[in-house]
Order: sequence, then C-alpha cells, then structure tokens
Amino acid sequence: MDSRVSARTLANALGGWRTREPAYEALADGIRLLCLDNRIAPRTSLPAERELATALQVSRSTVAAAYRSLRETGHIRSLRGSGSVTRPLGSRDPGRADPGDGMIDLQQASPPAWPGLAGVIAEVASAAPSLVARVGYDVLGRPELRAAIARRYEQRGIPTTPDEVLVTTGAQSAIHLVSSVLLGRGDRVLAETPTYPHAVDALRRAGARLVGVPVSVDDGWDLERAEQAFARTLPVMAYLMPDFQNPTGRTMSPHERDTILLAAERAGTVVVLDETTADLDIDRGPVPPGFQGGEPGSVVRIGSLGKTVWGGLRVGWVRAEGELIRRLVAARPAHDLGTPELEQEVAARVLSELDTIVAQRSTLLRAGRDALVDALTLHLPRWRLPQVHGGVALWLGLHAPLSSALVIEARSRGVLLTAGPRFSIDGGHDRRLRIPFTAPPEELTRAAEVLAEAWEQVTSAAPMAVVDPVGAVV
Repeated sequence: MDSRVSARTLANALGGWRTREPAYEALADGIRLLCLDNRIAPRTSLPAERELATALQVSRSTVAAAYRSLRETGHIRSLRGSGSVTRPLGSRDPGRADPGDGMIDLQQASPPAWPGLAGVIAEVASAAPSLVARVGYDVLGRPELRAAIARRYEQRGIPTTPDEVLVTTGAQSAIHLVSSVLLGRGDRVLAETPTYPHAVDALRRAGARLVGVPVSVDDGWDLERAEQAFARTLPVMAYLMPDFQNPTGRTMSPHERDTILLAAERAGTVVVLDETTADLDIDRGPVPPGFQGGEPGSVVRIGSLGKTVWGGLRVGWVRAEGELIRRLVAARPAHDLGTPELEQEVAARVLSELDTIVAQRSTLLRAGRDALVDALTLHLPRWRLPQVHGGVALWLGLHAPLSSALVIEARSRGVLLTAGPRFSIDGGHDRRLRIPFTAPPEELTRAAEVLAEAWEQVTSAAPMAVVDPVGAVV
C-alpha cells in the first residue's frame, strides 16, 4: 500500500523553499530534493493541490504548475481521481546530475582508495586457484580474517576472540543484520540526531520507532536528554557513533561514554556502536575505547574497511558476545549467503598494514580539511565552522534555514551536496550543511567558491522573514 504525506508534514519538510522565481519551480525543486534524499519515499501519495496550497499559503495554480513540472521530470505520476504519487527513480534519476560530467560530487563522505590496494588485489588474484577451491558460502567469515580483526580489538584494549567476530559485506549489511535480529516491529531505538541516514533507513526497515538524542558540534551529546530517554522509553537498542560522529565530527569524552553506558544498562538496552570512522584520526590523539565492563551482550561494535581502505571493498564486521554472534549467523542466510572469498582474502592482507594505511589517511584527510576550512573562511566568513580533529566532514552552521535551497542552487552550478535535514531523524537541521573533506583539496576550494555564489543567490531571493539584509536570522 502506498504511504501518504500530509500537507502540513510536506510544508514543514520543505522549509525555506521559496528562494527564487517562478515560485512553482522553486516548489518543484524542493520536492525533487526531498525525493532524491529519500525524505519522501517512492510511491508516496502527495497532498491534493488545494491542501498543499493552503499549507504553503500560495495559490492552487502554483502547486498545480509545480506538480506538472515534477511529472515532466519523472518524479511523480498523476492519475485522475487518484492524486499524485512519487515514482521510484532507481538508476534513472532525472534530478541528480551525473558526477562524471565535470561535477564536484560531495554527496558521499568517502576517501579514494588507499594507493596500495591495487597491488594487494593483484597478489590475491594471482592465488585464484586456491580461492576457487573453497566452498564460497561463508556466513561467519574466514578464520584468519576474524583472528586479524580480533587482534585489532586487542590492540585497542578490548579483549576479543575470533569467536566474537562475524564478517559481513560492509558495515551497512552489519547494521541491517543486527537490527533484524535485535528488533521487532514497534521496538524503540535510541539514536543520535543528526546521524548517518542509511543507518536510520535500516532501523526503520526493521520496524524501529526512533527516539532522538541531540548531538551538536559545540556541546556534544545531550546527556540529560539521553538519560531521560533511556529511563522513559526503555529502548531495546541504541545506535551510536562515538568517534568522529557522522555528520558532526564530535568524539565522545570518557564521561559521555560512561554516562550513556550506565543509562543503557539500567534500561536493559543493547548499545550498538558504529565505529566505521573511529580510525580516521587527524590530530586528536588516542582516546580510551570506553563502553567496557557492562553486562555480557550489552555492547555490540560494528566496523568496516570502507572509510579506511576503500568503499568498494565490501568487508565489514560485527564484534559481539558469542551468543549473539550465533544468532546472527543463524539469521544471516535470509539476508545473504556470506562475504565473498576474494574480498575476505584482500581484507586479511590489508589488516596487517592498517597502521600504515591509517597514517596515510590522516595525511590525506588533514589536507582536505585544512583546504576546505581555509576556503570557507575566505569565501563564507559568517558561516559557523566547527573544529574537527578527524572523521570525514564538516557540519556547518548556516545563518538561515536554507540548506535545502542551497543544495538545489549548488547542484545547478555543478556541486552535489546533501542537505542538512537528510541527517535528522525527527525533522529540522535546515540551518546545517554537511561538506565532506574527502575530495582533493583543489576540488574543495572550488566547491567553496561555488557555494559562496550559490549562497548569495539563495539569500538574496529568500523572503525577509527568513533572512534580513545583512544575513542575520530574523
């Protein structure tokens, strides 16, 4: 059955949409962005023209023209008597420019492949006869790879045996699998807001009802809200990114880790830690891992090689108490039949060089971060730039709720970004913009120049109720 979005909900999601003329195209662009960001799911029924016009305080003809524009670009279909419904875009995406056409693509916060990876893959491929002699269906993971992952945890001060490790096809696969085993439909899950949107998608697909706890670049985790949420809602699971949180870049202090773990234990909550960015240190220095000493099975850790080595190396893992690993293995065949042998062999070899790889990553990310900060400081001096010591992105503060409008305008100028609300679990964050610093410094510098041009256009066209002549929030 198709879902529906009310006129009021759609109006709130659009935020400051009216930033250019004609108004109907500005409205159509705003709805396109919601579809592209998956904030409006495919096959969702849109409000009737009259209802949306009333909610947005525009004429019905403006909404009708916007819907007509959306039909022309393939984003919606309209049937007489049935209203307008968003269409699955799949690989054919009329609203998303092809990054291969000279665009600067900053939608994904993922560094390029580690330079030594091609050589490792070639070495592994030369041993293909021994690889294809294996059965090929491996729902637990190769013993040598699980042992290597366990050693990495041991080095961090987290005692781990290979029996406490399950190898998956990337971290996203791990999140899906853990969610499917731990959660039932309607179970509450505590999650940071803003947070990694694909994890939210996985949790909701598992039937979770999300309880948001704010995390900010200035103040970190709202511990008072977190303790209240644990005590009041008794969530079955908590999904957290304690190191270089995506998108804010914040890292939990030892006090924050201890406070959240204690609150989770009191509520009987399983804490799932997404540590895919934990190794992306630039200049933070070592931090104790935390989240230790709890009840058996109360902490699950998810990792991968996607950010440190290459996004195309689809190898991730779950580190958990042995009983949960056995439950995950039993449930996995419904999701997939194991991690490919070739990728596992590459991962095992790469892990032996991970310290060298992490050092190279630190140098690359430092160059990108510093270039982006310098360019934004020069071209957009009134934006709020956080200090981040690692991770993959800056979570920028805008002085008006125009993130979505800015992303649309920047797209037309050749820079692809994701608007702030995509990272929210309960609405908002249209005053925020995530810019990854994983691209080459020269691309980041150019992107900042384009954003300055786009921001001038968006703010000059925005209503006075959104931004005043000098750019302050009204």
